[in-house]
Order: sequence, then C-alpha cells, then structure tokens
Amino acid sequence: MALRDLRQSYDVPPLDPAGLAADPFDQFAAWFAAAQSAGIPEPNAMTLATADAAGAPSARTVLLKGLDAADQPDRGLVFYTNYGSAKARDLAENPRAELNFHWDEQNCRVRTVRVAGTVQKVSAQETADYFRSRPRSSQIGAWCSHQSQVIDSRDVLETRRRELEAEHPGDGPLPAPPFWGGYRVTPTRFEFWQGQMSRLHDRFRYTPDGSGWRIDRLSP
Repeated sequence: MALRDLRQSYDVPPLDPAGLAADPFDQFAAWFAAAQSAGIPEPNAMTLATADAAGAPSARTVLLKGLDAADQPDRGLVFYTNYGSAKARDLAENPRAELNFHWDEQNCRVRTVRVAGTVQKVSAQETADYFRSRPRSSQIGAWCSHQSQVIDSRDVLETRRRELEAEHPGDGPLPAPPFWGGYRVTPTRFEFWQGQMSRLHDRFRYTPDGSGWRIDRLSP
C-alpha cells in the first residue's frame, strides 16, 4: 500500500470537556491506567525531545520511571539515563524538553499526550533508591555502557559485563554509577489528544493559571 493511502479511522465518542480532570497529572494518570488495562506494551515508553545550545533538536525513546504525587514540591515526570549521553549534554546546555506518549489500543482509540517543561537532575538519593529497584542485570548494564560513545563491537560490552560479574560475585545489588542518574521534567504545558472521525481530533491543552491550570480546546 502506498504511503499516501495508509490511514486509520478513529470511531470513538468525542471527549467530553466536563469529564477532564482539573489537574493534568490526574488526567495523565487516568489515561496511563487505561493504556495499561488495554494491554499496550510498555505504556511508559515516551519520545524525549531535546535541543542543544544552538537549537539543533534530537529525539529518542526512553522510559518514564516516576510520576510525582501531588505533595511533591517540584512535581514532574522522571526518567533515568547516563549523564555522559547525548541527551544529557543537550540538557546541560538547554534544560528544557518535551515528552510524547503514543497509545494505540487497537480498538480504534488512539491517544497521545505531550508534556513540555523544564528539566533538572533528581537528587543522588532518589537515583540511588531507584537504582536499587532495578534488576541486577540492568544495574550491570548501566555500569557497562558509556552511552553514545563509539565502540568497536558488541564484544566491548560483553567483555565489560563479564568483568563486572567477576568483580561483584553473587546476586547482591550494585551501587549506582556516578555517571548515571535521573532527570525530572517539571511541566509548563500538557496536551491531551484523542483521534476522532474525519480527522476532527480532540485536543486539550493545560497551562499554568495561578495556583491551578487553564484548559483550552485546540483545533486539530
């Protein structure tokens, strides 16, 4: 089939603005839970877009690993990475980012959520707590990789993995590497999109408004 002929019909009821949560974090949590219930693989996978000091953009897929509760002072969405990676270099120069979630429930309901905001590193304690929760194999993987750097072959990674397993025998946890940790995206904008018939999609944008959030419907 030609690219121009690839399309999907969205035959679901329109979103009712009265049913939207006043707090976008609550709305996000509701849609995330629906994506999980629908059996979508890795519903926490998200596109992370960054830009360097010159404005050159980069985008890649990472995993959401934290959604702060309402009592968190700097409430946001958290992901983890190597602090020597390309994305980390971008964020050091330009600490802003945008996240994009895409959820296709395979029953003609397709949703996306965009989140734009400022970015800062999480505390060392928060990183340590999360790192301890990871499987040991993932902990070793974090130590093996100097992310975004050129390597000669996969053997470089496998050799380093075997060395680390020999250095840390048993099944105990490893400490978090000093070059690895979390980032928190503190939102300045949320946008919730749901596909509709005739490409007249529903789009609702949340922006800060005093102590709350303003909700605007956007044209598709």
